[in-house]
Amino acid sequence: MRTALLSALAAASLAVSPVSAPASAQAPSYDIVIRNGRVMDGAGNPWVHADVAIKDGRIASIGKVSGKGKREIDAAGRYVTPGWIDMMDQSGAVLRQNGGAENKLLMGVTTVIAGEGGTPVPAADITAYFKELETKGIAVNFGTYYSATQAREEVIGDKAAPPTPAELEAIRAKVRTAMNAGTLGLATALIYPPGSFQTTDELVEIVKASAPCQGIYATHMRDESAGLLDGIKEAIAIGERAGVKVEIFHLKAAYAPRFGQMMPEAVKLIAEARARGVDVAADMYMYPFAGTGLEITAPTWVYENGLDAAVALLKDPAARERMKKDLAAGPQPGWTNMVYSAGGWDRVVLANPHNPKWEKYRFQSIAAIAKDVGRDPADVAWDIMLEALPKRAVALYFMMDERDIETALKQPWVSIGSDAGAAPVYGKIDGLGLPHPRAYGNAARTIAEYVKRRPVLTLEDAVRKMTSWPAARMGLDDRGVLREGLRADITIFDYDRLDDRASFAEPTISPVGIDYVLVNGQLVVDGGKVTAARPGMVLKGACAALASAS
Repeated sequence: MRTALLSALAAASLAVSPVSAPASAQAPSYDIVIRNGRVMDGAGNPWVHADVAIKDGRIASIGKVSGKGKREIDAAGRYVTPGWIDMMDQSGAVLRQNGGAENKLLMGVTTVIAGEGGTPVPAADITAYFKELETKGIAVNFGTYYSATQAREEVIGDKAAPPTPAELEAIRAKVRTAMNAGTLGLATALIYPPGSFQTTDELVEIVKASAPCQGIYATHMRDESAGLLDGIKEAIAIGERAGVKVEIFHLKAAYAPRFGQMMPEAVKLIAEARARGVDVAADMYMYPFAGTGLEITAPTWVYENGLDAAVALLKDPAARERMKKDLAAGPQPGWTNMVYSAGGWDRVVLANPHNPKWEKYRFQSIAAIAKDVGRDPADVAWDIMLEALPKRAVALYFMMDERDIETALKQPWVSIGSDAGAAPVYGKIDGLGLPHPRAYGNAARTIAEYVKRRPVLTLEDAVRKMTSWPAARMGLDDRGVLREGLRADITIFDYDRLDDRASFAEPTISPVGIDYVLVNGQLVVDGGKVTAARPGMVLKGACAALASAS
């Protein structure tokens, strides 16, 4: 009797229970689920086998994910890491033309930090500039510095004269405007006029204006060659006196006479500053040659009265003779003699003359070009520079040594930055007009060259240098590691296939092995192909965040 009663109750229960739909017919729980990957959290930990579920632009679950995604990605055999952060980008102007940043995405980059030369608009227009980027749409997350030199130029122009007290206060006001709009700090490029005319004391007072907004002082130092150590000391002093973090752009020991000797001393200086509580760190790119304009081959005094006066001097034979004597004399206070530091004109290679007359000499040294035309190398360089105006003729300077690159790269406080912009047109040179392979290969090369081909870094540390560490430096607390609730910026790559392919002879070739890239939960690279998605965000500094919250 009892058995019959229980059977009847069970039958009644089944009769009123809803019929469960087959698992395959259930509505997806997530937007995307990445299955079976080697999940590396970005904090330096080893990988674990796990799934990653994404919903509404954020990481919803990590582990064994039972729910389905609208899109399922099988990452078996691949690494799943946070999206890679480019700590020294040059895309501020280019993203207004093309928000796709295809060359960045295809090397795994999801976030770029720009602004070595400041913003492409004046301080008063930065809010509108950010809104323009967000409205047009960008594929990468974008943050930028404003420039201390830019602020100075907005007030007093490009001459060497120091600002008056009233002008200095006007410059500081520009900084406050930029910081309130959302810039991340102040940058300088003290190797280039008119930035080179700014004194340490002047810079301290300008940078102080960014301190209430937790600004970072980021600098292309006054000297990266013979005066490298003094340049580092000045950068540290500015940050220490102004009460802000210090970021040293593209750390290098660019001085051939002391290859292998200066970088250990530079590392020691920075480590000592950190030990006493100065928040100083650095970024670097992964190549033994720099790229910049040919104008840097002329001494600083040429530019003291502005560009127009400099052009007149560069055309004057008597002035050129004085300039050549300075070149031959080697290092001088206030000017990085990059020709001497590289080891001579045979180590300065023409990259982009912006002039058909010189186009056939691309990727030849200035020494070789001079020999071919039967002229002095300095005259050839300055003629190419003048004949490119108003564009900027650029060159590659082979002035670094792999021993020094390895020494710097091993430091835990060094992150990775390309010093290159997004390409206005994919497959063409970047927005700087500089055909340097770092624009297409830098992030991938960090792993391909310095983990795979030679064991300078572990894979875990290489990923950390491009994810959690730069995110921590920049205060990006919603991304940079794989954690539930954080923004879903993710790079998925095949370690065995990963290779950077760009070279200085073929600088616009993207890496292989980076199969999927997500920005804020949307696929921007799908099966190795760039999509049309534009999910990038403008990343703003502390004062803009406070203003938004209020």
